[in-house]
Amino acid sequence: MGIFTRFADIVNSNINALLDKAEDPEKLIRLIVQEMEDTLVEVRTASARTIADKKDISRRINHLQSDALEWENKAELAISKGREDLAKGALLERNKAADVAEELEKELDKVESELTRLTTEVGQLQEKLNDARARQKALLMRHNTTSSRLKVKKSLYENAGDSAVDKFVRFERKLNDLESEVESYDIAGNRSLADEINELENEEAIDQQLAELKKRVQGKPNQSKPNKPSKSKQGEV
Repeated sequence: MGIFTRFADIVNSNINALLDKAEDPEKLIRLIVQEMEDTLVEVRTASARTIADKKDISRRINHLQSDALEWENKAELAISKGREDLAKGALLERNKAADVAEELEKELDKVESELTRLTTEVGQLQEKLNDARARQKALLMRHNTTSSRLKVKKSLYENAGDSAVDKFVRFERKLNDLESEVESYDIAGNRSLADEINELENEEAIDQQLAELKKRVQGKPNQSKPNKPSKSKQGEV
């Protein structure tokens, strides 16, 4: 399993858990960055161990190759002394050392391949981490801005009882009523001299008209209705 596969599993499991709990998105961003940092440390630690293994295997290969060369020299010495039995034993030891060295060389190839892969993944992860750190501040700013806009929208359009806007409108209406009442007092209490004189003139004109009306009524003669004739006078006729 590659390091990025394990990293994705870790991050996804934690993010899903936070999403299920409806956690703050800021925590998600910090978690992703933290997980990437932890994974980067893990990969670098694995790389350091692999480098140490490579050095150890290389030392063992060099030691075995030296042993093989030494046994070969001993075999030549034994032949020169006419000791074929010793020469055969020295060749067997040389072959053993050479075989182990060959196996270790195969192992070294695998270690070098693993180290190359880890080095590549470290570079990729470091690049992603740098990008995440650069975008972290921008993402947090976007989240804060969006949250603030959402609060404003809810304050303006959410109709849960009396909204702030409704209260403001009612206050403005009440203020208008108070201003109108003040203006009415101003109108009633600030009559000009011309207004008062006009009122007196109007009252005098009404009094004159009333006096003339009385004279006309009193000067008319009384007009009584004629009496009906009695029954005795009707008989006489």
